[in-house]
Amino acid sequence: MIYGYCRISTNKQSIERQIRNIKGLYHDVIIYQEVYTGTKTDGRKQWNQLLKKVKSGDTIIFDSVSRMSRNAAEGFEQYQKLYDAGIELEFIKEPHINTATYKKALNNNVAMTGTKTDIILKAVNEYLMELAKEQIVIAFEQAEKEVTDLHQRTKEGIETARLQGKQIGIAKGTKLTTKKSITTKEKILKYSKDFQGTLNDSDCIQLLGIARNTYYKYKKELKDA
Repeated sequence: MIYGYCRISTNKQSIERQIRNIKGLYHDVIIYQEVYTGTKTDGRKQWNQLLKKVKSGDTIIFDSVSRMSRNAAEGFEQYQKLYDAGIELEFIKEPHINTATYKKALNNNVAMTGTKTDIILKAVNEYLMELAKEQIVIAFEQAEKEVTDLHQRTKEGIETARLQGKQIGIAKGTKLTTKKSITTKEKILKYSKDFQGTLNDSDCIQLLGIARNTYYKYKKELKDA
């Protein structure tokens, strides 16, 4: 089976690009997708569901290595574990670290000769293996660095704005109302069995395509209104 894994950090981002890129290569791919903020895989429900589903011979496609992990140590550990389990990994933006490429590097060992030259050849083979591993680690480290740099730029931007006397975030006591929140609340009133509809909370969340925290926040505001 061929699976695709797509992830975005917030509901403000679009996941469609990742899905489109994967389906452009594999039309019948089974997509697992989710919204999750953080560099580690703990708490990613869809990712963990996928890990329980895949078996030896299956393939997982990612739009980029950062979708798998933005923590270098954990990313490589997960990569190695899946590779050892016989699961193929494919990264559209970083094809040089696909498991097929890694496997080729490991299998293309220079044949031993049965002579003293084998001492050199063994060293060459070990070097090739380490080089392949290094490329994978570098890819995950780059993904982790992107997150670190983004956090630093955000922190510096906030500090600059603060020093210039600008309001950071929403002023205390201010209630933010957006067109999207109004529309979403109208749909909750229409579909939720706690109001005018027949759907339970899980079905409503799936239908509306919003985060659970947002759904319950809006629901509470409707009840308190």
